[in-house]
Amino acid sequence: MLDLLRAEHGGPRALARRRDARLAALVVHARTSSPFYRELYRGLPAGDVTRGDVSLRDLPPVIKPQLMARFDDWVTDPDVTRTDLEAFVADPTLVGSRYRGRYFACTSSGTTGHPGLFVHDPAAVACYRAQGIRAVRSTVNAGVMPALLRRGIRTAVVVGAGGHFAGAVWLESERRRSRGRRRAYRLFSVQQPLESLVRALNDFDPALVVGYPSALELLAEERDAGRLRIRPAVVESSGESLGDPARLAASLGCGVHNVYAASEFSPIALDCPRGWLHVNSDWVILEPVEADYRPTPEGQPSHTVLLTNLANRVQPLIRYDLGDSVIAKTGPCECGNPLPAVRVAGRHDDVLHLDNASGRTVSILPLAVTAPIDGAPGVHRCQLVQSGRAEVRVRLELEPGAAADEVWQDVAAKLAGFLAGQGLANVKLVRAGEAPEQTGASGKFHQVIALKHDPD
Repeated sequence: MLDLLRAEHGGPRALARRRDARLAALVVHARTSSPFYRELYRGLPAGDVTRGDVSLRDLPPVIKPQLMARFDDWVTDPDVTRTDLEAFVADPTLVGSRYRGRYFACTSSGTTGHPGLFVHDPAAVACYRAQGIRAVRSTVNAGVMPALLRRGIRTAVVVGAGGHFAGAVWLESERRRSRGRRRAYRLFSVQQPLESLVRALNDFDPALVVGYPSALELLAEERDAGRLRIRPAVVESSGESLGDPARLAASLGCGVHNVYAASEFSPIALDCPRGWLHVNSDWVILEPVEADYRPTPEGQPSHTVLLTNLANRVQPLIRYDLGDSVIAKTGPCECGNPLPAVRVAGRHDDVLHLDNASGRTVSILPLAVTAPIDGAPGVHRCQLVQSGRAEVRVRLELEPGAAADEVWQDVAAKLAGFLAGQGLANVKLVRAGEAPEQTGASGKFHQVIALKHDPD
């Protein structure tokens, strides 16, 4: 944390010095300790890499499927294997536990169609925790702190549960650190019916609410309707693009802050009063690029963005295609923050509004409806498209060799079971003939597409 403060006070030059030194050390480590990167960088001048004289743009980009296919060669600890890690994350009782006693392990939800497995070493976790303190400094001011303290800093984290999702793993690992955290921090699953979620939040009465924008927007509607009675002092959104923070703030009655986070590094960037997200560039590098990986000019939306995690050594991520479309700010930010600034687009799936058998509309969050089928055997990619008030088309792209009928029956059963638990047993699931379709400029696509108008 002290180093973060020194870097900020030192301005752009201090940030650049740290970034360049850490990048050089990371590349040397990756080449010497990761068989995958040793092979990938074989054509690079050996002397330059050994000395750490690295030009970032000379390094080839990597993508998630490529890394996952070579998982055991990618990681730098031979005791970490894909088979062993998959067995660990398959056990929901281990959420918050350290994999092999030392590694933070989580899964991504696969918004590019490729779920990921990620492990972070203790030094990286310490770095992320310090970045979290940086986030607190940017969101909690002197006026808010008394309200938080009066209510025991009760924090509601509204995210996906039942799996090793990054938000749930982080929360449970923090709860294990002390009795006070166990009392103050609580997870509220987005998979539960909205009525149950609202009731549980009313009972808890959190001072701080953290959640996906889609979940926060639903909660804002519930508060406008008088059903949600919480009075948070501050709200933090993370995991998706934040649409209209001013409207959310008005509905929730407090300041709303945005954090750019991912399973690969968290937090990547923190918001500022001018509406930009400032990248923690002393520990993470973001490169907005076109489809051919040429740099995107500042001020223009990129096709995707390359992420380099300078903190994590057990699973090096160097020029990793994250799939988000970002806009890099031209020039320094007017807020005075020396960290580079970006805006992020294209990370927001739709909320489904489905009618039950009685004609009452039930709202379903996107992560909740996709969670039952994430990682389903034989499914390479899945997209849910609402085609009626009580009808959803299921688009499937299968893994090579998968039996189409068996996969469909498994996916349909999982989705029907989830919908029945939401009081939507009447909803018809249609097996689509078309494959999932990309709906945005980036490599990420909308997994959940709501009905935009009533069909004729």
